Amino acid sequence: MKIITLASGDSIPALGLGTWKSAPGEVSSAVREAVTLGYRHIDCAHIYGNEAEIGTALAELDVPRKDLWVTSKLWNNAHAPENVLPALEKTLDDLQLAYLDLYLIHWPVHFRADVVSPANGSEFLPWDAIPVLETWAALEACVRKGLVRNIGVSNFSTVKLQTIIDGAAIAPAMNQIEMHPYFQQRSMKTFCAQNKIALTAYAPLGSGDRPAALKNDNEPNLLQHPVIASVAKKHNAGVGQVLISWALQRDTVVIPKSVNPGRLKQNFDAINLVLDAEDLQAINDLDAGYQYVDGKFWTVEGSPYTVENLWDK
Repeated sequence: MKIITLASGDSIPALGLGTWKSAPGEVSSAVREAVTLGYRHIDCAHIYGNEAEIGTALAELDVPRKDLWVTSKLWNNAHAPENVLPALEKTLDDLQLAYLDLYLIHWPVHFRADVVSPANGSEFLPWDAIPVLETWAALEACVRKGLVRNIGVSNFSTVKLQTIIDGAAIAPAMNQIEMHPYFQQRSMKTFCAQNKIALTAYAPLGSGDRPAALKNDNEPNLLQHPVIASVAKKHNAGVGQVLISWALQRDTVVIPKSVNPGRLKQNFDAINLVLDAEDLQAINDLDAGYQYVDGKFWTVEGSPYTVENLWDK
């Protein structure tokens, strides 16, 4: 298994199991099957609503804790410094773990502390209402307590990352962002390389199974692109395997989600697929700046967030 070495010196398995949208009753068996196949990296989040079931699976595994990498994420209603530790403790309790390997700020978006999913704009707080460095300092305190080994962010722009870099005692280890051939994030990749921040690619296959409310009209289907299909045919591989291999060969972490045993194996076997320079160039040429998870769902009427200020465009 390819690994990515973080600034802390810790090594994260480059292929992980994503658990967003993995339903109760399915995710536990998916985690057990994945680990049996050889996965050693499980990507979680409190808001996914399935950490307790994942914790049950983790507790049943015959794999030493030190050989597993578990990531989770701090939800948008727990950014106030006094709420960070309780949120982490809840996740640790659900996952039945003594520590996380990586804990991320899930989105650069604040909700009121009593809100899980905003029903209207008044339930949001503006980004400057809770300075990100105050949230970050609380995360650093969790590192010092031994409750998490590495801290980072998800869905952060380079501007917001720079704010943390400039004021942090512990630099961000990771930015987890959408990345795939249609949305290659080249400037972000360069920025993070310069600042020794690793990148995790979510939605690497296009996230076609996400809720309809989070989709745009007439979205392009990454899995049906003829270039991807041609590369897959050339290597006698699946299109999903090509997309995973492409992400791995970019030296990014990648976390495809599945609960299907056959698909879990196909995804894992992508670690053995090596794309040649011609393949990589053909796929690199597909970059269209197209983002599936663009954050428009945070821009309801009355919200202080826009697509422009979310991504600092």
